[in-house]
Amino acid sequence: MLTNLTKIGKISPWRSTANRGFTLLEVLVAMAVIAIVVIAIFKLNSQTIDMTNATRFHTIAPLLAQSKLADIENQGIEEAASDTGDFGENFPGFAWQVTIDAVVSEALGETSENLKKIDLVISYNEETAVYQLSFYRFFLE
Repeated sequence: MLTNLTKIGKISPWRSTANRGFTLLEVLVAMAVIAIVVIAIFKLNSQTIDMTNATRFHTIAPLLAQSKLADIENQGIEEAASDTGDFGENFPGFAWQVTIDAVVSEALGETSENLKKIDLVISYNEETAVYQLSFYRFFLE
């Protein structure tokens, strides 16, 4: 009777193959796959943060440049001068640099004294990202 039960599989001196579990090799392969997926997710997250910062800069920098240009135009020709500064606590990390040069033109004659070339640079985190503009403005007296 004992031999008949052994053939059926109910009583066996060895462990059944259905209850074995995972081998060490299978566990190592699974851990390697999980490690590759986790590294890819972290890299994707890092790239997303970089793209978000770049998008933020390229959205805010033109608005700050427009604001600075309005300040320069409101100052008038006498007070307009090359200068540097930042945008305060509202925009931490953003800085500006303005260079104003006179334009000499024989064709314009004396009116060229009121024409200025303005170079404006908006930078973020000590020039990690830079937005540059060059333009000419005619100041009325």
